[in-house]
Amino acid sequence: MSGRDWVVILGASSGFGAASARAFAARGYAVLGVHLDRRGAMPAIEALMEELRGHGVPVSFHNVNAAGDEERAKVLEALRAEMGEGDRVRVLLHSLAFGTLRPLVSEDGAVLGRKHVEMTLDVMSSSLAYWAQDLVSGGFMGQGGRIYAMTSSGSLAAWPSYGAVSAAKCALEAWIRQLAVELAPRGITANAIMAGVTRTPALDKIPGNDEIERRALERNPSGRLTTPEDVAACLVTLAEPGTAWLTGNVLRVDGGESVSG
Repeated sequence: MSGRDWVVILGASSGFGAASARAFAARGYAVLGVHLDRRGAMPAIEALMEELRGHGVPVSFHNVNAAGDEERAKVLEALRAEMGEGDRVRVLLHSLAFGTLRPLVSEDGAVLGRKHVEMTLDVMSSSLAYWAQDLVSGGFMGQGGRIYAMTSSGSLAAWPSYGAVSAAKCALEAWIRQLAVELAPRGITANAIMAGVTRTPALDKIPGNDEIERRALERNPSGRLTTPEDVAACLVTLAEPGTAWLTGNVLRVDGGESVSG
C-alpha cells in the first residue's frame, strides 16, 4: 500500500498559503493547514476547507499559533492520528506573515522594541526550523520530502518600517540553506521562494504598499503583478521527483519582475 502524500501549510488561510492548499489538493494531496485567525474569519476558512475536500482528499485545519511549541506538538499529534498506513508528509510550506512593522527610530516613539523583534524573528523565520525538525525526527517526512519557505525582496532591500520583517526573511533564507545541507543525505530538499510583488493581506499592511505595487507593475515584463496562484502552481511542479537535485536556493517566482530594469 503506497499511502497518501500530505502537504503541511503554515499560514494556510489566505494569500500564498490558501492558493497552495487549493493547488496541492487539486493534485491529490491531503492538506494540513495551520493558521491564526479571529472568529470573524472562520466562515471564509470553513468554505476553503469544504472547497479542498471537494477534491476528495483529507483536510485538517488548526487555528493555533504555529510558532508555539505546545501548539506544534498537538498539531503533529493530531496529524499522526489522521494519517493512514503508508502516508507521509511530502511538502512543508512556511508562509507565515505575522510580524511588527515599525521603524527603528521615530519621533512619535512607536519604534521596534526587543519583544517586537524577537516575536517577528521567531514567527517568520525560526518556526520553520522547529517544524522541519519535528517532521523529520518524528518520521513524518523522509526521502523525497520538499521544504519551501516564502521569503521576499525585502530581504535584500530596506523598506520603511520593514526592518524586523526584513531581518526575519534574511534569517529564513539562512535556515533554508542549513536545512538543505543537513537534510540532503535524507533525500529532502529545502528552497526559499521569492515571489514578485503580490496583492495579499500581508502586503496591505506594509506602509507605502501602493507605491511598491506601482513600481513592480511598471517593471514586470509580463504586464501584471504576481498572483498567489502563480506561486502555488510552481510549488506543485517543484514538488515533483525530478527536482530532487534542486536545493538550498532562493527561487524567484515573479514573471521576470526582478530582472527587468
